[in-house]
Amino acid sequence: MKQDKLRVAVIGVGHLGEYHVQKYKSNAGVELVGVVDVAANRVNEIAQRYDTKAYLDHRDILGRVDAVSLAVTTAMHFEVAKDVLAKGVHMLIEKPITYDLGEADTLIRMARQRNLVLQVGLVERFNPAIVHMMPQLNSPVFVESHRMNLFTTRGLDVDVVLDLMIHDLDIILHIVRSEVKEIHAVGMPVITEKTDIANARLIFEDGTAANLTASRVSGKMLRKIRVFQPEAYISADCGKRQLTVIRLDTGKRDADNFPQVTTSKEKYSESDPLNDEISSFVNAVINRSEPVVTGEDGRNALKVALNIIDQIERGCKNFRPTF
Repeated sequence: MKQDKLRVAVIGVGHLGEYHVQKYKSNAGVELVGVVDVAANRVNEIAQRYDTKAYLDHRDILGRVDAVSLAVTTAMHFEVAKDVLAKGVHMLIEKPITYDLGEADTLIRMARQRNLVLQVGLVERFNPAIVHMMPQLNSPVFVESHRMNLFTTRGLDVDVVLDLMIHDLDIILHIVRSEVKEIHAVGMPVITEKTDIANARLIFEDGTAANLTASRVSGKMLRKIRVFQPEAYISADCGKRQLTVIRLDTGKRDADNFPQVTTSKEKYSESDPLNDEISSFVNAVINRSEPVVTGEDGRNALKVALNIIDQIERGCKNFRPTF
């Protein structure tokens, strides 16, 4: 082992887990000690492809590493994550943190007691359109998000709220520093037995409103968040990695004395949000600092997501305050 490098592993090397392997392999500050998966053929294939060791049981690697990415199915998050934290290993856990708030609380408590970094893989927080949007915000009044994906067979262990909408929930809860007061939600299955398309309206205690739509059966891809605030409209296109800001220019008026607006557009095509997420995790572990997306952030997004799912499952017959 190269003790001057952070020793890491990836547990769960399906479609998303392999991307984690790629990013760690290209990071000069880490040593990829191994990969773990219960599927022998898959884990051996990935180990050979990235010149590392294969393990079938995550417990066999925990004494050999400082940090891991956990990318197993959500149903296995809690049991595997408990083992990871109990061994004093820092963890980047893919979203959602768990299915259950009590389980999320247990993981957060375990990490805190052991002074471990627990980061949740809500990767859109690292999208450059979102990163550059944040300094532009002051007092949002209304936020609207659309996250529309073509149908794939990946991620079907959860419904669209936990699969896609949770990214926007995390961003909006980060933008609006107020408690959620009401949730109105509708949704339905289209192809799978779980909800494939959902819409939720959040009303915050400070009066801010947010409208979120997510679909995994769309005919086109769309990942956009729009924020309306006094004297400005800000649009972050996560798919195109582009930020548009339309702002009132108080110093300009036309011939009829009407105020004018200025528009700016920036595109960040060379960025790599997943690489930035993993680099941020590595830096948090090395510096023992708080990660950008904490376990608490993951829990907060999960709490709202579960309330949305509950309202959809109840048939949306009785809208009522949830918090």
